This record gives sequence, structure tokens and C-alpha cells, in this order.
Amino acid sequence: MTYTLNAVVAVGSIVAALLAPPHASAATTQPAVVTTDSETPALYDDEAGGNASGDDPAIWVHPADSHKSIVIVTAKEGGLRVYDMGSRELQALPATEAPRVDTAAGRYNNVDIAYGVSLPGRRVDVAVVSDRYNDQLRFFVIDPAGATARTPLTEVTATDQSFLFNPDRQTVDDEHTAYGLAIWQPRPGETYAVVTQEGTTTIATARVIEIGGKLGYTDIQRLTMPSTFPLPDGTTWVPCEEPGVLPQLEGVAVDQASGVLYAAQEDVGLWRLQLPLGSGSQPKLIDRIKNFGIHDVYDSETEECQPVDPNAKGYGGNLLTADAEGVDIYYGPGSTGYVLVSSQGDDTFAVYERQGANSGLGRFRVKGAGGADDINGSDGLAVTNRPVGGYRQGLLVSHDEPETGPDVDDERDATNFSYVSWGDIAHAMSLTVNTRAGNDPRFG
Repeated sequence: MTYTLNAVVAVGSIVAALLAPPHASAATTQPAVVTTDSETPALYDDEAGGNASGDDPAIWVHPADSHKSIVIVTAKEGGLRVYDMGSRELQALPATEAPRVDTAAGRYNNVDIAYGVSLPGRRVDVAVVSDRYNDQLRFFVIDPAGATARTPLTEVTATDQSFLFNPDRQTVDDEHTAYGLAIWQPRPGETYAVVTQEGTTTIATARVIEIGGKLGYTDIQRLTMPSTFPLPDGTTWVPCEEPGVLPQLEGVAVDQASGVLYAAQEDVGLWRLQLPLGSGSQPKLIDRIKNFGIHDVYDSETEECQPVDPNAKGYGGNLLTADAEGVDIYYGPGSTGYVLVSSQGDDTFAVYERQGANSGLGRFRVKGAGGADDINGSDGLAVTNRPVGGYRQGLLVSHDEPETGPDVDDERDATNFSYVSWGDIAHAMSLTVNTRAGNDPRFG
């Protein structure tokens, strides 16, 4: 069964957020600086490189031996890559055609982990992937041997799954399709994917189910988020986009303890809303990009947006520079911990409290060391508070674009992923470390 919620987010919480002061004291301080010397091999977005462009990572923690944990990343038309805790490649999976009658080769955009999913005779951990060219989900069972497995991932996608956002293949080919993705597991045996749509403001949820020994989904619900915003000066702000495109959302993460969804609207800011969609809880815009409310016009020649008034101040916050991209949660005891967001426009990462009003705590940037380069243009990110490999206080993995360095062909479009110690981040920003709480039901 597939159905749509006829729901559009109201503007009351938006007005309230605009009248509230911008987040925190970070505006007057420089971002904290941490370093990394661990990064994955470069991916190249050209024919010789298999059209591989890195985008989004997920961290799978081995339940018994943390050194067997793995990092799974999307490479768009280049498929998936699997890395060990030393950032070495273990597996490269091509973006194959989806198992459907009207199939097309895949384009894998975002990835997240579902734990303890039922298949006949067993429970498995699964990497769930959004496939843009087929507007659907793809499912890959994770071998419990993790980094020591010959093939850590095996696809188990059921045939002929419903399109998530489009009525037919013709509209799928327009590419307003499955984009950002996060997993929500509200109780044992129940798994949902939260998916955003490229080029629109729509968010969907779909329940993951077993179908004939493989995995598919049903019960698709959709919610439309705002694309225009009332301002305190009485005007209405329409974020500037190229023609035919609305201010899309991509980075999403679900707090598994509370069912709160955090969603980054790239040219708007960070939202918080309660799952399930349409539950009656009003979404809240908890932070705004720095140029929120500045009226721009699109220049078709330069394909850029320019402010109508170069001296306009707007109503922005001070932690996020568009695009607001990847989102994930670092869990602490109870409701404590942190929400992390990629501030792509200034190559930093914003940090918010997980509890209460999600107060902004500041931001940090990552500098390269020991041959690794700085993290720039971060799109997707993933964080775990669990000890993994040599990262005994937790790990942040971030997309990096462009990838640079002496071993990188700078004539080609290169991307990769960097590993950053959570202990280093916590020390630089006076944050806490907790290696026991979390979203993984295998650890209780």
C-alpha cells in the first residue's frame, strides 16, 4: 500500500524561529581546529574512474571486535565503496541496474544502517541506499565478519519496488527522485527509511519489509516542507534556486530514542520534526543559514544567485553557511549528546545540543596532517560514539571535495572521505565523550 499525506508545513514555527535570536556566541569566534591524517583513496568522477563521485558515508560497528568495523560510502554512478578502520578499500560495488522491469543503472546517493532486520531464518544488519536513477531504495546485507569478510556487502533488493516520489518511469527520468536518506527504528522489528526528494521540499517515509526472502518497502507517506518564508519585515523570502528547482533537503538523521528527525534544507537551515510524518507535531526551524532572508535573483548567464541589495543583512544565524548538508547524531547518556551538520559553504561543521532547544555550541574545521588534506565542501557525514579500530573515543567520517594532495590528479574531479577522532573534536570544543550510549540496539 502506498499513500500520500496531504500535508504542507504551516508557517507558525517559522515566524517564531525568525523572531528568536540567532544561535549562540559562535558568531564572534573562529571555529575550533582539529586534524586528521587518515583518508580514503581518491575517487574520480570520469570514465577512467568509473564516474565515481563520493557523497555520503555510514559507519557499521562490529558488535564484538571493533577493529572489524567498516565504513560504507556512496559514489553516485560509481556505486558503493567499503573501507576498513584504516581507510583502506575492501570492496567496490558498481551501481548496477535495479531489479525491476523498467530498470536503469543505479546512482547511489545516500546510505544509512538498519540493525536487526528480519530475513527468513536470521536477523541481519543492512546498508540502505537511495537510488536516484530508479527513485527507490536498494538494500545490502552486511556480512557479520565485517572487515574480514571477502565481500562485506551483498545486495538483497526485492524486485519491482514502488517509485518513492514519481508515478511512472517517464517522470523518474526527470530526476526529481530519491535523494537524502536516514533510518528510523522506533521499536524492535520495525524499520523505516526517511527519504528526501531532489529538487523539491518533499520528505517521505517507507516501511522496510521482507518480500520473498529479500527486502523491499511499503506504506509510503509524504510531507511537503516550506519553500517560501515570511519575514519579520513583512516580506516573503523565496530562496534563490535555478529555474524549476525548489529549496531541497538532503542531509537527514533520526534520533532513535525520541523519533525526532533532523533535516537540513540546503539553502534554508536545520529543521527538527517529530516522526511519524503527520503526527501533529509542528516542525521547527532550529537554525538558519547566514544569508537567510536576503533576497537574491538568479543570473542565467553565470548560473549564480546575486543579492538584490548587496548591503542587505537578512535574518540568518551564525553557524551555517549554505549549503547546509550532512547531518548525524552523537549520542550521550539519556537525551544528551550532539547534532552535527556540515556547513559546506565555509568548510566547517556546526555542533548543536541534542537535548532541549538544540542550542548551538559552535563549529570546527578539519585540517589535514601527515599527507592528508583539509576537509573541504563536506557533503555527507557520519559519526559514532562507539570505539572503532584505533578510534577509542568514537569516529567522525566526512566527505571531502575536492580531494587534493601530491598523489591526486588535480586535472580530474577527485573526492574521498576523511576519518576524524571524536576525542580530538571533543577536546578542541570542550565537548563530552561517551562510548556506551547509542542508537545500535545490539548494545542495549
